[in-house]
Amino acid sequence: MKIGTPLTDHATRVMLLGSGELGKEVAIELQRLGAEVIAVDRYPNAPAMQVAHRSHVIPMTDPQVLNGIIMAEAPHIIVPEIEAIATDALAAIEAAGLARVIPTARATQLTMNREGIRRLAAEELGLPTSPYAFAGSAEELAAGAEAVGFPCFVKPVMSSSGKGQSYVEGPDAVADAWAYAEASGRVAGGRVIVEGKIGFDYEITLLTVRSLRNGAVRTDFCAPIGHRQQKGDYVESWQPQIMSEAALQAAQEIAGKVTDALGGLGVFGVELFVTGDQVWFSEVSPRPHDTGLVTLATQTMSEFALHARAILGLPVDVSLREPGASAVIYGGLEAEGVVFEGVAEALSVPTADLRLFGKPEAFERRRMGVALARGADTDQARERATEAAGKVRVVKP
Repeated sequence: MKIGTPLTDHATRVMLLGSGELGKEVAIELQRLGAEVIAVDRYPNAPAMQVAHRSHVIPMTDPQVLNGIIMAEAPHIIVPEIEAIATDALAAIEAAGLARVIPTARATQLTMNREGIRRLAAEELGLPTSPYAFAGSAEELAAGAEAVGFPCFVKPVMSSSGKGQSYVEGPDAVADAWAYAEASGRVAGGRVIVEGKIGFDYEITLLTVRSLRNGAVRTDFCAPIGHRQQKGDYVESWQPQIMSEAALQAAQEIAGKVTDALGGLGVFGVELFVTGDQVWFSEVSPRPHDTGLVTLATQTMSEFALHARAILGLPVDVSLREPGASAVIYGGLEAEGVVFEGVAEALSVPTADLRLFGKPEAFERRRMGVALARGADTDQARERATEAAGKVRVVKP
């Protein structure tokens, strides 16, 4: 692999489609390896735009506009970071040999909505999943909920970070769940998935890395990441999650099958439910995962460094350095150009570190930063990360 000099005719150009906090960390790692980074998103001053060589603001789901910006920038590698992208345009670019899509255009198409990836996992690969049904109307949702049973979860097939998700305990709540999903999904007039509830002990993210070694693709697994969610959005994560050897092997087998089917190179965030030695597939993101922010504190190479290396065809190291945890810092208010207080106090917590994302606008439940901490074990790390996050205050300027 040859890497050129940024801002020259020989640069290795990488375009990020989606420029949030995860893309920002990927951009930094790519630049450390000498890549030229172009950040693209639907709103200005997104986190990755603040560190990229160049940036563009476009409607990400408009295939003509997306194709135009790709043709103008002529990137060698395209890295989708969000779901709401005109993936047909990416498929055409890849088919024409104009750029390499990470991990592949097909993987991006399948995983941009929950229907594609669930049908691949359950119906083609035969992997264990929760009972499910898809619906395109309130009436279909009511029938699907009856089929999978109550209580159940309703999610837009195209959303992320818990947006539009509902916990439905009975038939009376179905109409509200449909309305909320319709209002909160990434695209209008979308479909939903209704999932039966599984009585799992805990859920994990298994970061699965496909990279090149001696010209051949190999798959490596990071130590499992435990996480706690509220309304579908992660609140804290820790690594490693303690689990039985049988459960770990089952998780790696499921993650390996899914990522093999998707193909390509890079980091995949595979979400799994675990009870005892039994494991169910939940979802997969063909990119670094929000719960994997913890790897900034725990691993020899963070998930972002792993993604950058795999993208560029370079060797990776998934080894765990020490136990650690992350805790989310929410906006807590609606305002632009917010100010962060309590930073010094947060960084006074033993081993604590912060990532303040630099998002231009805060919302009540918008993730504005994350606190990281290490410890002798994950319990100590979680206490430290939670304490540090609690000391940071987001206020109006």
